[in-house]
Amino acid sequence: MAAASTISSGKNRIASRRPFQEVGPRPYLPSLRTSSANPSSRSHGDRFIPDRSSMDFDMAYYLLTESRKEKENKATASPSREAYRKLLAENLFKNRTRILSFKSKLPEPAGGVLQEVCSCSTSSNQSKLARQQRYIPQSAEKTLDAPELMDDYYLNLLDWGSSNVLSIALWNTVYLWDASTGSTSELVTVDEDNGPVTSVSWAPDGRHIALGLNSSDIQLWDSSSGRMLRTLRGVHQSRVGSLAWNNNILTTGGMDGKIVNNDVRIRSHVVQTYRGHQQEVCGLKWSGSGQQLASGGNDNLLHIWDISMSSSNAVPGQRQWLHRFEDHMAAVKALAWCPFQSNLLASGGGSGDQCIKFWNTHTGACLSSINTGSQVCSLLWNKHERELLSSHGSTQNQLTLWKYPSMVKIAELTGHTSRVLFMAQSPEGCTVASAAGDETLRFWNVFGAPEAAKPAAKTSKTGAFSSFNHIR
Repeated sequence: MAAASTISSGKNRIASRRPFQEVGPRPYLPSLRTSSANPSSRSHGDRFIPDRSSMDFDMAYYLLTESRKEKENKATASPSREAYRKLLAENLFKNRTRILSFKSKLPEPAGGVLQEVCSCSTSSNQSKLARQQRYIPQSAEKTLDAPELMDDYYLNLLDWGSSNVLSIALWNTVYLWDASTGSTSELVTVDEDNGPVTSVSWAPDGRHIALGLNSSDIQLWDSSSGRMLRTLRGVHQSRVGSLAWNNNILTTGGMDGKIVNNDVRIRSHVVQTYRGHQQEVCGLKWSGSGQQLASGGNDNLLHIWDISMSSSNAVPGQRQWLHRFEDHMAAVKALAWCPFQSNLLASGGGSGDQCIKFWNTHTGACLSSINTGSQVCSLLWNKHERELLSSHGSTQNQLTLWKYPSMVKIAELTGHTSRVLFMAQSPEGCTVASAAGDETLRFWNVFGAPEAAKPAAKTSKTGAFSSFNHIR
């Protein structure tokens, strides 16, 4: 068996060799043993005795005399050739210690410029390496109870304002959590006829907040004074599950499929109405420029509306949207405009779709699509890196951090025991709050600290809401 193994292992070198098989005819080789006239006297031992009759005397003579001829040829070489070789050898001997050395000493840098450049370069490289290898905690920094949080995919019950206050709707009550102090306060508990609260959204000033109700009403509140400023009625015929601000314009989306722009400064607040969805509008997001609005619905449709195409008197059946995408195979709730490319939109589909898609909203092209393997509930872009965070439903109920545009997974954050319905990002963009059907609110340091923190803008008590006291 050992012999068979050896032969088998050598079949790459001698492909035709097989154990216990004939190799084939051998080429003729002259005998290397002494010949004898008597065949019976030939020995078959293991001694090696050359057979002079088979040696090549011509070859042997050539090998013995060749080296002597070379020496004779060298002796008769031309004098100029020898002089050149001698000069070359002398120069090589003199200069061999100066190979890769300066002719004169390198001058010292004036004012340490070279050191400064090297220092800056090293610091930059270290900073870049640190960003690439930043530590992402796999567990939540803080977990808070959120009892009676509605486990409804189509609602939007969490938002983080520019004044660093987080708002969350727990059935009929809206709570405010101040991230600077860690204190919690109750903003309002709506009555049973209007509740529960189906959406919350902070105004850009971080002081005023809009609430969408199950009764189809929209309430505007001043969080600093705890006073309701006004109620918008008659905008929708059923619950208002999505809200989005564009300066002084509050855009509302309802179960009736309508999208309405409301100017909160004026008495007749309805200024535009968008019609295109056949079912509940569950996602609304304005672009950073305020020129385009993205809307997603339970009808699996994604619309891009341009403010230049809006009209206060829309004709039924008239096309109002800039783009209409029908690529998702389930409800489209998760929407996020890219902070570093104004015309790039990310959208996520529900449990029957499970895909994140990227759109060029200028051309209407779908740039890429990736199947995440589970329901996509919400999306957030990293403000400091080219990364996207998504939250998901079963089976893992996780948050996934992706590198854009390769969509390579950077991290998966687990801890929730039910689908992660809502996410909100802190004003500086470092921390993410997630709320899930398990009635917990978790805080994740997933995006890391920015390179240079910018001072928070001072909020003004005047502006879009200065005329509220004069509205009856």
